[in-house]
Amino acid sequence: MKILITGGLGFVGSHLAEKYVKNHNVVLLTKSLSKKNNIKNFKDKLVVEKIDITNFTKLGSVLKKHKPDVIVHLAGITSHSISFENPIKDVDSNAKSTLFILEYLRKNNPKCKFILGSTFIVVGRPSKLPVTEKTPCNPTTIYGTNRLASEHYCKIYNQMYNLDTKIFRITNAYGPREQFLSTKNAVNHLIYKAFKGEKITIFNQGNFFRDLIYISDVITGIQKILAKGKPGHLYWISSSKKMWFHQLGKILSKYTNAKVEFVKTPSYTKKMDVGNFVVDNSKLKSLGWEPKISPQNGIKNTLKFFKSIQNE
Repeated sequence: MKILITGGLGFVGSHLAEKYVKNHNVVLLTKSLSKKNNIKNFKDKLVVEKIDITNFTKLGSVLKKHKPDVIVHLAGITSHSISFENPIKDVDSNAKSTLFILEYLRKNNPKCKFILGSTFIVVGRPSKLPVTEKTPCNPTTIYGTNRLASEHYCKIYNQMYNLDTKIFRITNAYGPREQFLSTKNAVNHLIYKAFKGEKITIFNQGNFFRDLIYISDVITGIQKILAKGKPGHLYWISSSKKMWFHQLGKILSKYTNAKVEFVKTPSYTKKMDVGNFVVDNSKLKSLGWEPKISPQNGIKNTLKFFKSIQNE
């Protein structure tokens, strides 16, 4: 089986590639080679194509060249702030790229399975918890809106053209290889600051919770969806457990020398923040999947990773 992963050098993409190179042919598409260290231990076992997925002419050529059996579409701009700064670029990256690939498959490779990686951000502020696959979506960001549009494209191409499309949404994923120098991934950023022994700042006295999921559980979830998921369906990859951020602060203080400071929530964050969030993951569990890594062990693993790259 030939698997093509867009955003293949990224956090989820590189871990997924590492799993699949053992038994399958893997092709990674990446806009930049800046994260090439993410695949350094298995780079000779796969093919890397440097391409911006908004260059649709080149994207079409790459799809024609490789003729994949499966496409896992992870690429896209994932920054809320950038989506507001350049909304048209966000449309190209997070919506039009999906539509282009689906249309290409419809015309040229209709037997190819297409899996879209999406995000909890598409929901917006949920009116009821826990969130499920049937929860109404009212995204608060342009990024979330365009990802939601991509989800609808997948459903439409399954209904209209019988393409084998599946969608997964990830809650707050964290772990090795995720970016950590900016707040784009708040959990990894906090773990890294704690690792450095720096003061970690948490909003609103930490009186809010999210649904944290460690990267290895994300990967087994994607594998299960590819193997057993139903075409046209959406699946949540989550722990289904609340992690209060004041609790997260205590865990980080326990394992590092970091001090926690609670600060006022910025007005920008208040406008787009989704608030408390936890997901019912029973639909994915019904396929035979279970998350295995506790937050404590996940944080320990991530701290070990930071120590390993510090010593390189």
